Amino acid sequence: MSTSSLDMVIGTGEAQRNAKLGTEHYRKAEEALARNDRPAAVGELRKAVAADPGNSTAFFKLGYLLDLSGEEEEAIVMYERACDNPPAPINALINLAVLLEDRGEYAQAERKLRQVLETNPNHARARLYMKDVAASKTMVMDEDIDKDRLKRNALLDVPVTDFELSVRARTCLKKMNIRTLGDLLRTTEAELLAYKNFGESSLIEIKQMLAAKGLRLGQGVEDAHRAARRKLMDQLKGSGNEAVLAKPVSDMNLSVRARKALQLLNIQSLGDLVAHTEAELMGVKNFGATSLSEVREKLSEMNLRLRELDA
Repeated sequence: MSTSSLDMVIGTGEAQRNAKLGTEHYRKAEEALARNDRPAAVGELRKAVAADPGNSTAFFKLGYLLDLSGEEEEAIVMYERACDNPPAPINALINLAVLLEDRGEYAQAERKLRQVLETNPNHARARLYMKDVAASKTMVMDEDIDKDRLKRNALLDVPVTDFELSVRARTCLKKMNIRTLGDLLRTTEAELLAYKNFGESSLIEIKQMLAAKGLRLGQGVEDAHRAARRKLMDQLKGSGNEAVLAKPVSDMNLSVRARKALQLLNIQSLGDLVAHTEAELMGVKNFGATSLSEVREKLSEMNLRLRELDA
């Protein structure tokens, strides 16, 4: 059913609201979900919201199932309808913000998240997503301000083999699966030096090559962190475990040395932490093998691990 057709059904339902019928269809939707019959559940929920347009729970559930099915445009409509009746459901606001950010509608996504934070300033998931929205907005602003300097899309896709590098440097980059200039800019000095046979001479060579182009290692590292967080969020979506990434790292009960290192990297949540690599952590002063083992062990207990560079 198209969005316009659904709006017509909902509009008719508003004139003939039937809460009892809406509740009955919602119950049938829950039964369908219990048998893993998502299409039947979606059908029953469509009937539920048509019968009772004031049922925010049904709108949210329908939006969530459509979201999981990749029907993002219609999911956005359902989440918005769920938020029409105050108080707006927090999960509907957050899910809506994520979809709006994916569409590049950063201002609207930010407004939805602020609605959550105005009533719950410490809401971990909302704070985590707000960080991603802010990073997206900053990146877009930087591109608008500096389009000529980077010629971003074309430049970042240039293969590193197009640059004059030594055989050793090229071989190491290839083994690290660093194929393009964009891949290189999302890599830090610590990550390069942590790779076997990658020495100071190769590092200096690469830094000089980048400096000649007004670039530097690690300048795209936040993009890499954001992509890693989003990848994990997508993997956990629908499993009921998405909230684990929003938990503060203080919940890990790490040693003082490990906690201080994470603070220096501005790592506040588990989502922030797993977006980093071992080499990034090891690059912090006084963060050694013992602290790394401690972090690995704690993450393993939650079925998580630090980001890895493809080998």
